[in-house]
Amino acid sequence: MTKVIMDVEIVRFPTTNLVVIEHHGSPLLEHETVNKLIKWRQENNLFDNEKYRCYGIHYTNPAITPLVQHHVDFAISIDKPIAKNPYGIVSKTIPALRCDKARDIGSPDNNQAIIYLLEQWLPQSRAKIGYYPPIFHYINVGLTFPASEMITDVYLPLA
Repeated sequence: MTKVIMDVEIVRFPTTNLVVIEHHGSPLLEHETVNKLIKWRQENNLFDNEKYRCYGIHYTNPAITPLVQHHVDFAISIDKPIAKNPYGIVSKTIPALRCDKARDIGSPDNNQAIIYLLEQWLPQSRAKIGYYPPIFHYINVGLTFPASEMITDVYLPLA
């Protein structure tokens, strides 16, 4: 097995207001949940990817979690209140956090940054995981980007 080396930096993740759709259950059905968020986003004209950033808050690891217990929030940063909606989208906030950050390039379905942070960087650094789940910032995902060029910044909150 080849050891992967990634650049990791310690950063301060800012308090971020979000709109969120929660996904519970099989990772194979996540696309259905994401599609609801995309439709809501289109209906609300939130097209600016710099202003309305896309996130995944990963509460569980689908590789080791029973399917019925798998939970991830798919989110968009937002700067205004939202109305009740038929999609089940709600407001949440990521608090300000001290995190380590690594960048993954490639399909979000095979994210190597989180594996590197948890299995290599964290044990070597002797840092301790914080109370908040890992945050994936999807820089450029979607149908217009080839999977090999997709960029995801992974933030692992630290104690």
